[in-house]
Amino acid sequence: MAGHTDTRHVEHQIKVLAPAEGVYELIADVTHWPRVFPPTVHIEHEQLSESEERIRLWATANGAVKTWTSRRRLDAGARRVEFRQEISQPPVAAMGGTWIVEPIAASECAVRLLHDYRAVEGTAENLEWIDRAVDRNSTAELGALKSTAELGSDRTDLMLAFEDTVQIAGSARDVYEFIYDATQWVHRLPHVARVSLQEDTPNIQLLDMDTQAPNGSVHTTTSVRICFPENKIIYKQIVLPALMSVHTGCWLLEENAQGVAVTSQHTIVIKPSAVAAVLGAEATVADARNFVRTALSTNSLATLDHARSFAEHRSRERAPRAEQGS
Repeated sequence: MAGHTDTRHVEHQIKVLAPAEGVYELIADVTHWPRVFPPTVHIEHEQLSESEERIRLWATANGAVKTWTSRRRLDAGARRVEFRQEISQPPVAAMGGTWIVEPIAASECAVRLLHDYRAVEGTAENLEWIDRAVDRNSTAELGALKSTAELGSDRTDLMLAFEDTVQIAGSARDVYEFIYDATQWVHRLPHVARVSLQEDTPNIQLLDMDTQAPNGSVHTTTSVRICFPENKIIYKQIVLPALMSVHTGCWLLEENAQGVAVTSQHTIVIKPSAVAAVLGAEATVADARNFVRTALSTNSLATLDHARSFAEHRSRERAPRAEQGS
C-alpha cells in the first residue's frame, strides 16, 4: 500500500458538444474563469507571455476560500495547459496538473483534467481534504465548462457587463471603509435588510445579506469578497438571485484632483430557465437583462450615494481641525 507521503494522481473528464478550439480558449484565457468556473472568485496576472503565465488565484475549496500562485504553460497547437502551484495553501503541500482538450469530431471534444498533489505532513486527514476539494471543484469546473461551451454564440446574449461611477469629494480611505465594513450596511443602506459578515483571513470576506429590489422583492445573496485596501474590492456571489447563474463585481476607487472616483462594476450571466418563472411567461432574456441591470444599478448607485455622504461628511469634519492647527 502506498504511504501517505506519496504524490496522488487523479483524472476527471467530460465530453463537450462544441469545437475543441473554442473549449481550449475558455481554459486558456483565465479572464473567463470567474464567470465560467463556479469555484473561481478572482484571478490576477503577475506575469504574462504568449505561452507562459504566472497567476494568483482565489477560489473556494470545501467551503473555504483559498489563494495561491500558479505558473501555467500553454500549448495551443496541442490544446494543452500545464499548471503548477508555486505557493500552495495548507493542507496542500504541492499541486499541479494538465488540461487536455481532444477533438472527437468537428463539433465535439473530450476534456481531461489531470491533477497530482501532496498533502502537508502527508497525513490521511489532509489528503482526504484535498481529495474532496479536487473532486468537487473538478466536477464543477468541467460541468460548467461544458454548459458554457455548448451555449455557443447564445452565451453572448446571456452575459451583461456594465458599470456606474460617482465622483466623491472625499478621501479614498473613507470611501473604502464604508464599502469594506459591510456590517454597518443594515444601518446605512435602506435596501439592505440583513447582513452577516465573516472574515477569518484578513481581507477575504464571506458576506451574506438580504437585499430589497426596486419591485419590493427580497433576495438573499452570499458573496466572497477579496479586499485590496483603499484600492478595490472584488466579489463573486456564490448564492444568487434566481435570474442569474453568475454575478461578479468590483468596487474600484481611483483618486483624482477632485477627490476619488468610485466605480461599481458588474458582470452577470442570465439563467434562461428562470426567466419565465421570475418575470412571467411572455418575458424574454432581453427583459431579464433590463430587469437585472435596473435592480443592480439602483442598489449600486444608492450605495455609492450613501458612501459619498459618509466620506464627504468625514472630510468636512476634518477641515475645521486642520484649520485650527494651522
